[in-house]
Amino acid sequence: QVQLVESGGGLVQAGGSLKLSCAASESIININAMGWYRQAPGKQRELVATITSAGNTNYAGSVKGRFTISTDNAENTVYLQMNSLKPEDTAVYYCHAVRFRSYWGQGTQVTVSS
Repeated sequence: QVQLVESGGGLVQAGGSLKLSCAASESIININAMGWYRQAPGKQRELVATITSAGNTNYAGSVKGRFTISTDNAENTVYLQMNSLKPEDTAVYYCHAVRFRSYWGQGTQVTVSS
């Protein structure tokens, strides 16, 4: 059972930056892949970025070049650095992990004002 706890969300003006953190309850070296998803009101949850245990990354087209996913194995944490934020980035951001099955965090709200 992997527990994920997100932090770092908040309110920011358009063009600003935020860094989300997701702390895992066990070593992320043992986790096949981790990632961030988001869900805006009235919309389906969508992939934002993923990173595998080998360090391979994948980004949604809408965030490529603005967001960066990274990990700190010593801290068992995955990060999402979000720059040049836009109002359309407003959503609840969820941390996700895959180790034999899917695990989700509780979500953290990101609000970008215009």
